[in-house]
Amino acid sequence: MIPPPFDYHAPRSIGEAIGLLSQLGEEAKLLAGGHSLLPMMKLRIAQPGALIDLNRIADLRGIREQGGRIRIGAMTTENDLMTSKLLQERVPLLPEAARQIADPQVRNRGTIGGDIAHGDPANDHPAIAMALDATFVLQGPAGERQIEAVDFFRGTFETALGANEILTAILIKPFEQGTGYAYQKLKRKTGDWATAAAAVVLRMQRGKVADIRIGLTNVAPTAVRARAAEAALAGQPLTDVAIGRAADIVRGLCDPAEDLRGDVEYKTAMAAEMTTRAIRDAAARCAS
Repeated sequence: MIPPPFDYHAPRSIGEAIGLLSQLGEEAKLLAGGHSLLPMMKLRIAQPGALIDLNRIADLRGIREQGGRIRIGAMTTENDLMTSKLLQERVPLLPEAARQIADPQVRNRGTIGGDIAHGDPANDHPAIAMALDATFVLQGPAGERQIEAVDFFRGTFETALGANEILTAILIKPFEQGTGYAYQKLKRKTGDWATAAAAVVLRMQRGKVADIRIGLTNVAPTAVRARAAEAALAGQPLTDVAIGRAADIVRGLCDPAEDLRGDVEYKTAMAAEMTTRAIRDAAARCAS
C-alpha cells in the first residue's frame, strides 16, 4: 500500500527539530532509520501528517568518551556500533550484539536511538541498554534531562519520551577490567526479531559473582531487567545449581505474547535457556 500524503521536514539542528515538534504537535513523527515507521505508514497503521527527518543533524551522530562515560549519538547506525574501535575496546557487548540485529542493509541505515525510542519489546537495544546500565539523554523545549534505561520503557510502544522531546544520546560506563558479557538471541532466520534473547554483563571476584546485570528481549510487554535473577546470583559461585535457579526466576518474570515465533510456554522456556547460555558465555570471558 501507499501511505497517505504527509509533509516532510529535514532540520539541521536539534533545536530546529524540537521547534518543529512543538509547532506541528501530534501530527508529526520523527524519522530515524525508518524501518519501523515507514512499514506502519504503508499499512496505514500510522498516518502522520508530517515527518521530521533527523538524518541531517550531525550532533545526533558519533561515539566518543566524555566525562568517564561513552556517549553514543542517537542517530548512530548499527554498522557504526559494529565498527567502532572505542566500543570494541570499552563496551564490546554493543558491537557484538549489533552483528545479530537484522541484516547488512538494515544495519547500515537503522539507528540505536530509533530502536530504543520505538519502545518495541522485540527490539534488541532496550534489553541490552538495561544490561549495560545505560542512561538516555532526552531533549525538549524545557532543556535536557536524563533517565535510566530501566525507567524509560512504560509499555509496548510506550516510553518516557515527552511529546516534544527527542532522544539525543545514550550514555554507558566503560567496562571494568575483566568484565564478561554476552548477548544470546534465538531467532527463526537471519534478519528476524528474537523469539527470546538475553543480555548479560558479569564481573567475578574470588570465584563469586561480584556484579551481574541481565536484560531480556521480547518476553514481556517491555524489555525486562531481571533483577530477581541477578540478586539470586550475587555473591554466589556460578555453579550449575545457581545458574539453574536464576533461569527458573527468569521463567517467572516472563509474560510474552504468542505469535508465529512461538507460544507462551515455548518463549518462556527459551528465555530461560538464552539466559543460561548468556551467563555461561559471559563467565567464560571473565578474568577474576
